[in-house]
Amino acid sequence: MTNGISAITVVLAEIVESAISLTDLERIVSHRRAGAVVSFVGAVRDHDHGRSVIDLQYEAHPNAGAVLEQVAQEVCARHDVVALAVVHRSGRLAIGEAALVAVVSAGHRAEAFAACADLVDTVKAQVPIWKHQFFADGTDEWVNCP
Repeated sequence: MTNGISAITVVLAEIVESAISLTDLERIVSHRRAGAVVSFVGAVRDHDHGRSVIDLQYEAHPNAGAVLEQVAQEVCARHDVVALAVVHRSGRLAIGEAALVAVVSAGHRAEAFAACADLVDTVKAQVPIWKHQFFADGTDEWVNCP
């Protein structure tokens, strides 16, 4: 599929409050120059450190979207990718929902895998989004919150 990409491109970098479509993101980074499309879906799991999680809420700092865009641009600069898309959820999420979806296309699989891993790790380290988990025993916990 040709979508007009001619250089290293961040196609999409945003924070949303609705469900994320992996299929849509894979479609928008696809290009005839790309021999590989690698994706990552970070889903809400039903446990954390031996405790049963019932749901969680993500809170995004007002500048989180700008930081996410900057991270995406930096990852593109470090890797030989064709296109990249990354979306992070905000708000209340149920077990099984996608919280973070990252998709990278590149000429070869090794570079696509490396760029996608770098993207996910850098998003988690730098983008100011905090997770508030709610447990079955009635307790709750903030994760990675300053």
